[in-house]
Amino acid sequence: MELLFLAILLGLMALALGSGYPVAFALPGASIATICLAAIAGWLGAGDVDAYFFQDGPSQWLSAGVTNLRGVYWEVERDTLIAIPLFIFMGIMLQRSKIAEDLLVTMAQLFGPVRGGLGISVVFVGALLAATTGIVGATVVAMGLISLPAMLRNNYSKSLASGTIAASGTLGQIIPPSIVLIILADQLASASDQASTLRKAMYKASTGELQMPSEFSVISTSAGEMFLGALLPGLVLVALYMLYILVYAWLKPDAAPAMQREGALDGAFFFRLGLALIPPLALIFLVLGSILTGVATVNQAGAIGAAGALLMSSYRLTEGRRGSFAPALLALASLVAIGVVTTLFDTNIKAETSGENSLGILIALAATAVLVFSLVWSAWRAYRIDDTLREVMIETAKATSLVFIILLGAAMLTAAFRAFGGEELVRGFLEGLPGGFWSKFAMVMLVIFLLGFFLDFIEIAVVVVPIVAPILLADPSANVTAVWLGVMIGLNIQTSFLTPPFGFALFYLRGVAPAIVRTLDMYKGVIAFIALQIVALLIVANYPPLVNYLPNRVSFLSDTAPPPRNPNLQLCLEDYVAERLEGDQAGLADRVAAARALDQGALPEGLDEELAGAFDSADEALAKLDEATAAAAAVAAAEPDYRPRHLVVREIEERVRDVEETIAARKTALSRLRGDDKEAERASRREAIEALEARRDEIAATIPESWKETRAAFVALTKAENLARLQYRRAADSAYGPVGEVAGMLAATDRIDASGAEIDALRELVASADEGALAAIGALETELGEVAGADDIASGVGDARRALDDDEPDPEAALAALDEAGAAREAELAWRRSVDAGTADTLTGLEAGLRDTLGIRSQARMTREQALHVAACNADHRDVSLNF
Repeated sequence: MELLFLAILLGLMALALGSGYPVAFALPGASIATICLAAIAGWLGAGDVDAYFFQDGPSQWLSAGVTNLRGVYWEVERDTLIAIPLFIFMGIMLQRSKIAEDLLVTMAQLFGPVRGGLGISVVFVGALLAATTGIVGATVVAMGLISLPAMLRNNYSKSLASGTIAASGTLGQIIPPSIVLIILADQLASASDQASTLRKAMYKASTGELQMPSEFSVISTSAGEMFLGALLPGLVLVALYMLYILVYAWLKPDAAPAMQREGALDGAFFFRLGLALIPPLALIFLVLGSILTGVATVNQAGAIGAAGALLMSSYRLTEGRRGSFAPALLALASLVAIGVVTTLFDTNIKAETSGENSLGILIALAATAVLVFSLVWSAWRAYRIDDTLREVMIETAKATSLVFIILLGAAMLTAAFRAFGGEELVRGFLEGLPGGFWSKFAMVMLVIFLLGFFLDFIEIAVVVVPIVAPILLADPSANVTAVWLGVMIGLNIQTSFLTPPFGFALFYLRGVAPAIVRTLDMYKGVIAFIALQIVALLIVANYPPLVNYLPNRVSFLSDTAPPPRNPNLQLCLEDYVAERLEGDQAGLADRVAAARALDQGALPEGLDEELAGAFDSADEALAKLDEATAAAAAVAAAEPDYRPRHLVVREIEERVRDVEETIAARKTALSRLRGDDKEAERASRREAIEALEARRDEIAATIPESWKETRAAFVALTKAENLARLQYRRAADSAYGPVGEVAGMLAATDRIDASGAEIDALRELVASADEGALAAIGALETELGEVAGADDIASGVGDARRALDDDEPDPEAALAALDEAGAAREAELAWRRSVDAGTADTLTGLEAGLRDTLGIRSQARMTREQALHVAACNADHRDVSLNF
């Protein structure tokens, strides 16, 4: 019965969409109607409203739906969707203020005289508009109105001209900032959580272990990472378009002739070029650059884009009038002032206590006020001139409302789909496909491609992605990242926008194209670009670093980069260490031996023993690294023979679990049959369950008898590798700690020596009851607390501070504490000065050699070189399925 109601759900949705009913209401309407119908049927037929639900009856479905909606759309931390209206406003404002039109006309004048140059200019401008507007319909219509007549006047092939415009207009789907990418990021964040749960269950079922190692977990994504991941694939697609037009023009000169330039390349032209090109490029740099550098979140970047579009519209709407550039120039001057002030002063108002930064704070506040005034001025102009601001706000509100209503409706549809077992049905179908992950992935991409004929990107992103993404992300064989999957889906959706006969971009272009351009010409023109998009899909599929590298790079170089001890970084860090030590491992071992031979009698008691242990740990770490490398090679050598057997057995076990799930569902249905009149039906169902149990045992019996031995042998190899790596990490941590501590102490000798004069100065301040004594003591305590080996000195200074920082200050106690600090200083200097220069140099050299190799995990953060290596290493997908 569940499948019947699932079919009713999909049929109602298809009927509503096919009849032209709004998508925003078709999705929740079909869900509510089917849920109510199933509940009534269950109540009438079985006396239980939950009888015909695969999971969660109507009461649970409603409560879970409310909880999910509140959790997704009312959580303060989950604010990614706020960026949607900001980017929509930016795109519509740039469109209405005709900045996009200026850009098209000017770039056509610049590239037109080159054979195929007019087509290249359309692609170039399409990419720029994609990075500023991200709205397919607006971009296609704008370029169709402006560029298509120009291309036809210059005897361009009608198919090439229409295909170029339609394809360039869809670049907004994949080039950030894109509404598609924001919605995909939001959906994939939830899908990643579900996929991680599925993978943990898979690991437990396969291995019997309760806890899955964290390095096997599914990593989520964000809108910022999606933007970063889509940037390079978007540029690859632009390059393919341009290369195709150049080759086409070279092979068929008559199809893309050069264009006669109107006017000369004089100063006036280049001024117009700069005015048309520089502001949009600056806006792109500010929006994307702020995200790439980690300065702003996606929401903050959206606000920057909306403000920039408002300022740009101000001078474009008042073109030719006196003072048209005044708001933009005021805003630019204020931004420069803010940048200079924040560089020279600390403008944190809460942290300001001494008054040293008061001037900088006042200037920053004044510059901010000027910036706000320029924005208000620009908004007033947009409001007064042709009622532009009001129209843009209305269009933004309409588009945003549509997006959010569809999101809410799709959440209800997805919940209903799962309630009737649709997700399990899809999972079972995909898992049953031969070929592993890539066959499942190909099937999903084909379905998305076909749905693109009928549905907009929003419906595809919010209906299909939540259902299929957890299944694909949970698969450990490909172990793909969420950002890669999102970019691939984005590229696929973009391809479907061009595909005849239902491509949305073709409809937009048909609405503005002259009658001389036949629909068949458009269809012929987009075929090549569809092929190019498929080529781009294949490139990204076969080379994941195109997507994964930039997000990794930005993450690992940011101030919030994960520490080197992060479990997900260990394999790549050990690969980095192995590369660094290749050819120099003997040299590091020699430095350890040289340090071991030093006379360490001058070191404080206990420190010499720690150093001796560190030298032993360094030797052990080098040996364990070699052992781990050899163990990894043994695992790799065993994989080709083991993998086919592993796949066969896991498929059998999956079939067994499927039958067991069916048995569990049948037993649940059996328990709901009550009453003496149902005894015959209960007996029939018991027989069916017994048959299923026999079938389960029959399937389980097909597992080869040698499987346990085969599995045990391979697990032994992987455990040997994991053990060697674990022992290496422990030994490496122990090797660096004491050496780094002693080297740091020796390097701080001069600073400790200089603290003597500072302590004497503090004694004079305390003795003279100077009001600044307490602040000076606190400052020295803080500074010494960061000096290696100066803990006892800092402790004495701290005691002096506490003696003064009391309701009844005790100067005598403070002086005594400072005397103790001075004595600790002398003790520290005594042993440091007794260490000869050769010992200090040897230990310092060993510390430098260990820091970037065995001591990486002991550092607070990775160096730039290490971060770049790990970013490149982690950019590839790693098959972990043999661990499951």
